[in-house]
Amino acid sequence: MTTVEPLQWRGDAASGALWLLDQAALPHEERWVECRDALEVAARIKDMTVRGAPAIGIAAAYGVVLASRARATRDEGLRALATSRPTAVNLFWALEALGPLVADGPEACLARATQLHRDDVAQNRKMGAIGANRLADGMNVLTHCNAGALATGGYGTALGVIYAAVEQGKRLHVWVDETRPRLQGARLTAWELTRAGIPCTLICDNMAASLMRAGRIDACVTGADRITATGDTANKIGTYGVAVSARHHGLPFYVAAPRSTFDLGLRSGDDIPIEERAQAEVTDDRQGRLAAPGIVAFNPSFDVTPAALITALFTERGEISPVTAERIGQVLS
Repeated sequence: MTTVEPLQWRGDAASGALWLLDQAALPHEERWVECRDALEVAARIKDMTVRGAPAIGIAAAYGVVLASRARATRDEGLRALATSRPTAVNLFWALEALGPLVADGPEACLARATQLHRDDVAQNRKMGAIGANRLADGMNVLTHCNAGALATGGYGTALGVIYAAVEQGKRLHVWVDETRPRLQGARLTAWELTRAGIPCTLICDNMAASLMRAGRIDACVTGADRITATGDTANKIGTYGVAVSARHHGLPFYVAAPRSTFDLGLRSGDDIPIEERAQAEVTDDRQGRLAAPGIVAFNPSFDVTPAALITALFTERGEISPVTAERIGQVLS
């Protein structure tokens, strides 16, 4: 199945640039943004031109390439990348992977960044095939936020599981949570699935539990931004509520994420830093003000789902089930 490519390096190490498919413009416009220095990449990560934990990591890797060839602003660029988004651990994993190569120059950095990009797509396909074994023909699957090709180097994590199942010949229908407040489900996941020809229906976030009660959802699959050594998982705000509802209704709740999303130095989800974004994302939309003037809004970008609510984690190295520290260690060792 051909999926969208969310970011590209165009040109050589000395003069090339990172190009990002502007996810803030979708689904109305497919617009590409050129980044020629690390500060610009950091800004585009922060404003969510590029988003999704694996895609953020890959963009940051290419940002290091740009930083490595700009000696005057190199350290400033690297600091900006490291502080662009706090929750997605893939960002820091990519910076750590390329850090030792900065002194070797842009060619060495580009070779490593390109390899990370290729590896991400290959890993997504592996975990997709592993997760697809859990989905049966005719299932109705709920997903939250966007964990498709747009959130990765290509193919996707949670949507990669769905893509792989469809490639196996299974007929699926996907319920797409709109994902307030930035509507990644409505704008991005719906765009990806309709583009791929996969039957899907958009719902408001607060409809999921009633659909579960009515027997119209068979399984839930989401991505992740950080997973601890014990399996506690941070993902887009609202994921925890989906997992609680799924457990109450006896439905499987799956998470698909690569090894780079695991932070094995953390033992508890309470230790995951949760990004808080601007109040205007809640109080306003693209047309203007939604909420009453003067109201204060709380806008955490992520929540944490305890491992006990997760049926299985899908990784490129295999399925983790039950989701325990011991099993995580066995699969990822």
